[in-house]
Amino acid sequence: MSHLFLRTLREDPVDAEVMSHKLLVRAGYIRRAAPGVYSWLPLGLSVLRKIEEIVREGMNEIGAQEVHFPALLPREPYEATGRWEEYGDNLFRLQDRKGADYLLAPTHEEMFTLLVKDLYSSYKDLPVYLYQIQTKYRDEARPRAGLLRGREFTMKDSYSFDISAEGLDAAYAAHREAYIKIFERLGLEVLPVFATAGAMGGSKSEEFLHPSEAGEDTFVRSPGGYAANVEAVSTVVPEPLDYTNAPPAAVVDTPDSTTITALVDFVNADYPQQAREWTAADTLKNVVLAVTGADGERRIVVVGLPGNREVDLKRVEANIGAALGIGGEPDVEPATEDDLKKHPGLVKGYIGPGESLDAPVLGEKGSTGLPYFLDPRVVEGTVWVTGANAKNKHVIGLVAGRDFAADGFVECAQVLAGDPAPDGSGPLEIARGMEMGHIFQLGTKYAESLGLKVLDENGKLVTVTMGSYGIGVTRALAAIAEQSHDEKGLIWPAHLAPAQVHIVAAGKQAEILEGAATLADELEKAGLTVLLDDRPKVSPGVKFGDAELLGMPVIVVVGRSFGEGRVEVKDRRSGERTEVQLDEVEGAVRALLASA
Repeated sequence: MSHLFLRTLREDPVDAEVMSHKLLVRAGYIRRAAPGVYSWLPLGLSVLRKIEEIVREGMNEIGAQEVHFPALLPREPYEATGRWEEYGDNLFRLQDRKGADYLLAPTHEEMFTLLVKDLYSSYKDLPVYLYQIQTKYRDEARPRAGLLRGREFTMKDSYSFDISAEGLDAAYAAHREAYIKIFERLGLEVLPVFATAGAMGGSKSEEFLHPSEAGEDTFVRSPGGYAANVEAVSTVVPEPLDYTNAPPAAVVDTPDSTTITALVDFVNADYPQQAREWTAADTLKNVVLAVTGADGERRIVVVGLPGNREVDLKRVEANIGAALGIGGEPDVEPATEDDLKKHPGLVKGYIGPGESLDAPVLGEKGSTGLPYFLDPRVVEGTVWVTGANAKNKHVIGLVAGRDFAADGFVECAQVLAGDPAPDGSGPLEIARGMEMGHIFQLGTKYAESLGLKVLDENGKLVTVTMGSYGIGVTRALAAIAEQSHDEKGLIWPAHLAPAQVHIVAAGKQAEILEGAATLADELEKAGLTVLLDDRPKVSPGVKFGDAELLGMPVIVVVGRSFGEGRVEVKDRRSGERTEVQLDEVEGAVRALLASA
């Protein structure tokens, strides 16, 4: 450590929100270069390379072959697949001195597709699995949490190429199994969950989520084994109800009832029901949203959902594109005051499907011309209290299918704990997680766009079918740091740590410094990796603090007892300390490493 390129910090970086970010910076593993961009220092690079090697071995085991693409790519392939526009502001775009457009690759589907097209022409060449471990770039609007959401990151992306759906299924299954093994070797708990394909396109898709309160993803799971990202949860749709005997709807005065809470309180006081009280679940909340697709057009839509639920913008983004026929995952945000002013037929706080019972404002025949989508729970025959599109007025007893209709149904409402799992496996539990990997059955989307065809056994040209499979390598490192630390610092698993043993020379006497160096040499000759704190002018207290901050699994202290032939061996995880004779050090260290 007297020569190691390292400076530890005593204070947390001011922009750090999660423990992995704080500790990796304080321990000198990474340094911030720009928002969402980090330099890797020797200790951090050591851990990163070990994670990469585990990922590499996992891919090689299923017969995948490693390639490497440039990060700087031409515009044309991405334009051919539509992703030059679809990626929107997340894409780093630049021009060369001649004015030609380039991008910093966020992912490499197009380049893998073109490479196979360039070299392969027959079904006999397939299947083939190709992968790379490479730096990616995405212009995150709000980079945060250190390595968990950055603008530059390392990812393993692999792609399978075949000519049949059965071949794609086999490739998907092989990658899925490989991922489970890789994460087991990394010591990361992950849960495969159903997911949406998003801008990647394709059909079947699963995310590998690491359960963690520091995660940005919300997912659900049931006692029976169902697990899904919230964007991919499908609502259990109720059966339609018979509304033959439902009384006619009535417009009633509801002054100052612009919120669901105020509305429920008012109708319970002035228009009580005999059977039970009104609840928020009896109200139909209509929310105005602005949807911006890859074409840059801002579209105003209205979604109707039960008033006991909030709109989940991520679920809307995952589903509204298909409903509007614009593809991909558009950006969705609440409509602004300026948006509402352009549609005077909508009365803020009192928005409903119709301004009177026979003059609809929203839906297929609505006078506003705005698309109107309903949560799938709003089935035919359900009865609602909702806005009358007039100030201080609501409608009581509005029946879906009789009094109003919509342009379609969209998964737009938040998923609540206790909701039934779509597969009938029990009530859903809500949890937080970090996305560690994602696998997709892309099908023929990219092959068709870029003309990847091969001759089949009958000599006929057929389009190749593809799968795409990613693992966040730098994110995995951050997740391991997030789960493997205490209040003093990092605690690396033995197979990932920069060194297996951290030897601290706890004294300035020549005898102690020389003894620590000799012990380090002996352990290294025995096949162990060692970090030696031989800094002559640093106090024992600072050395102990650095040893715990840096997180090697075993700490050996060469101190006062060295003259009597003893040293202290400490288990970094448990904190247990044991004094051992010098000839027992290797055995004691190996015993601790076996459990770390």
